[in-house]
Amino acid sequence: MYDDNVTLLGVKKEIDESKQGEVLYFDQNVSTGRKFYIESYGCAMNFSDSEIVASILAGEGFGPTREMDQADLILVNTCSIREKAEDTVRNRLKIFNSLKTKKPDMMIGVLGCMAERLKSKLMEEEKLVDIVVGPDAYRDLPNLLAKADEGERGINVLLSREETYADISPLRLDSNGIVGFISIMRGCDNMCSFCVVPFTRGRERSRDAYSIVAEATDLYERGFRDITLLGQNVDSYKWSNPEGTEHVNFAQLLERVALVHPDLRVRFSTSHPKDITDEVLHTIAKYENICKYIHLPVQSGNSRILELMNRTYDREWYMERVDSIYRIIPDCTISSDMITGFCTETEEEHQDTLSMIRYAQYSMSYMFFYSERPGTLAAKKLKDDIPEVIKKRRLQEIVDLQVETSLQVNLKDIGKTFKVLIEGDSKRSNLEFKGRNSQNKMINFPKRDGLKAGEYTWVKVISATSGSLRGEIVDQP
Repeated sequence: MYDDNVTLLGVKKEIDESKQGEVLYFDQNVSTGRKFYIESYGCAMNFSDSEIVASILAGEGFGPTREMDQADLILVNTCSIREKAEDTVRNRLKIFNSLKTKKPDMMIGVLGCMAERLKSKLMEEEKLVDIVVGPDAYRDLPNLLAKADEGERGINVLLSREETYADISPLRLDSNGIVGFISIMRGCDNMCSFCVVPFTRGRERSRDAYSIVAEATDLYERGFRDITLLGQNVDSYKWSNPEGTEHVNFAQLLERVALVHPDLRVRFSTSHPKDITDEVLHTIAKYENICKYIHLPVQSGNSRILELMNRTYDREWYMERVDSIYRIIPDCTISSDMITGFCTETEEEHQDTLSMIRYAQYSMSYMFFYSERPGTLAAKKLKDDIPEVIKKRRLQEIVDLQVETSLQVNLKDIGKTFKVLIEGDSKRSNLEFKGRNSQNKMINFPKRDGLKAGEYTWVKVISATSGSLRGEIVDQP
């Protein structure tokens, strides 16, 4: 997949979904002058942003390193969704600063949501960083780095109503050259009371549909076979050409990307229950290469709590959307996000969330107890009145039920045969492959000569756990 000139890229991925870090590669040449190192935390949008930042740095003559002590520039792309994420970043910054005592010319910068939220505190009070760059200001990195070279601290956290980075070709920071991300929009117009994203990433704006299709085509031609269209709320994607003669919604964009090539799998994240339409569902059902998997965050199963969260739908609306998904796409899987212990939540309301897990039959979920974030509507208007011990107990009940539900959902796949995209060697053994089916389920299976990563094969499931499936290669059914 890679030629002899490929260079290791010093980027550590710490996406919450994977719960682990890894050193990644990219598939383009860069300078070997000054070195940079990036760590990314939080959501897939942050990982995608790091690819944009890497491209901008390469244009300024920076080359990559996977060893932070060799770096001239260390950047950490941050998340402010939960307090734990911010604490992790602070600890990393202290480690970086200990390196700086041995290498005074080293520059340290914070990117992303935490940069926007804690700009002056990080730079002036704690003096942990040299530059602070918000999600809409990455183009200003060269200017800020020039200031830092002269001993000045640089900051730009201005939010934009136009910036989408549509003209920047990201450096692909994927370890296998098979799975990639495409950002289709930025920002968020949903003012969920628990969420900082509208304040740290600004208002919603969509990318030019043609640039998205061109990026998907480029990825396919370079060997990528699985792409995820990213946005805080992809279902609200809407783009019109300057003349106003062409209008593209998310369902239409999905179709355009699916038509790039039948062998290019298309995923997307994240959907909002209030916006996902039957048109989107019918488009998914129509195209074999649009994955039969929808991440549909519920957050709470109780209507009163949903209203306090300002989710703009109730329990019944959400259940109707679940019913529609299974009716229109019978082989679809659904995953979710949920927050327990939100302000004033009662035991009965907590039980509504547990019952929603049973109703929706989620294949998996991201589960958290409520963490008040400064600046959010909830922090301003609601009292965080649920004791942490109760939050943790409720969260454990949710986790236990989801593990049980995931197992039961996966057990139903035993005996079924799926088309699997091989992503590489299994973590368990280099004698096995790992790959995902259309439903986003990881399947491990023994290798067969003649197959390699990036190719499709048919796998029959022979056993299951709550987290993955095990199978064996079979002839196409």
